[in-house]
Amino acid sequence: MNKDKQKNRIKTVIVSFQERSFAHVIKRDIDLPINTKKIVSLIGVRRSGKTYMLFHLIQQLRNSVDKKNIVYLNFEDDRLYPLSLENLDMLLESYYELYPEKRDQKVYVFLDEVQNIVGWERYVRRIYDTENIQLYITGSSSKLLSSEIATSLRGRTITYEVFPFSFKEYLHAKNIEVNLYSARSVSFIKNAFNRYLVDGGFAETFDETEDIQRRILKDYLDLIVYKDIIERYLIKNHSLLKHLIKHLFVNMGTLVSFNKLYNDYKSLGYKVGKDTLFDYISYLQEAYALFTVPIYRHSVKEEIRNPKKLFAIDNGFKKLFSIISSQDYSILYENMAFLHLRRQTSEVYYFKKKQEVDLYIKTDKQYLVNVSYDISNPDTMKRETKALCEAMDYFNLKTAYLITSEVEDTIVVEGKTIDVIPMWKWLLS
Repeated sequence: MNKDKQKNRIKTVIVSFQERSFAHVIKRDIDLPINTKKIVSLIGVRRSGKTYMLFHLIQQLRNSVDKKNIVYLNFEDDRLYPLSLENLDMLLESYYELYPEKRDQKVYVFLDEVQNIVGWERYVRRIYDTENIQLYITGSSSKLLSSEIATSLRGRTITYEVFPFSFKEYLHAKNIEVNLYSARSVSFIKNAFNRYLVDGGFAETFDETEDIQRRILKDYLDLIVYKDIIERYLIKNHSLLKHLIKHLFVNMGTLVSFNKLYNDYKSLGYKVGKDTLFDYISYLQEAYALFTVPIYRHSVKEEIRNPKKLFAIDNGFKKLFSIISSQDYSILYENMAFLHLRRQTSEVYYFKKKQEVDLYIKTDKQYLVNVSYDISNPDTMKRETKALCEAMDYFNLKTAYLITSEVEDTIVVEGKTIDVIPMWKWLLS
């Protein structure tokens, strides 16, 4: 395609967006800055709402800024194809040809799913350094968060991770009031929680039937697998990858050993190396589909030697591979607890001395969390509290949390406090 034709396409995309009006966009709990000297980066799994967060910000901007000063480009828009690093310069060239007077004004530039352009970071760095623009970028790969952004943009960016809707955001989307002193409000909250626990937090599934929800979630997972993994890394062994994904999602919340996984697949007749399995799981993590959580140790070598815990980006994916029964609730509870903590920090661990504690984080404070759906059995309660007390001794903490389905209590053991909280209430704290 010649340069003039490509430019005309870009101009069409720019103008058609500027003429677009938005339906109601649900505000998320992340507040993006409108004016900052940094590049604002939004990173997260596909369909988690990054684009709509940009749309919400653009809605706000339009109240005080001429809409012609706002440029939005989605790099998955087929009208921009083919676009490579060599001709990225045409983006701003096309814009300034449309509006030459804007060269002397601040322009807000939104580049959505920018990871689709190989070498994009060099272009972004240059226009950030040379043009009078406020820049926002989104991407669906954790590489943008770690190596690509950290090394290529060198302190020029502030990054926000975007997850599917939290329970608090889910209630907001459903117009359910959060008033813990109102019996009526609490009944609506509990009812919504029971759906959220199984269905997950992808917004497009909220008001759909069970069948449609499954179809949407399957499409999402297929998109992640094919666009972010198979196409990006040129994966040939599709059968192994699909089987591995099923295994990992069915076993969320459990420990995984790469050696055991390798031996299991070898016994099933797969010709696979340990490095291949490790790579596939790494790709799923980069795409924000899965997380692996290490044991907490002061030695990195010890962390690596021990099995890791598996967690999924969204509870809804589990029902794609298995029928959800009451036995699965403990798994769903722990996965939900992990996501609640992971939204706050990437430094999430499990802990084990004699007993295992499900989750440990260290931000400005330290938190120890055990998750047990049903603690009606005295032996279960004893096991959970004993593990937390052992960990509190190790970390010199006075408080820990036991997350349950319904029980709410405070347990004091030898000067240590264990707050027993229902999951639905803890997620709103």
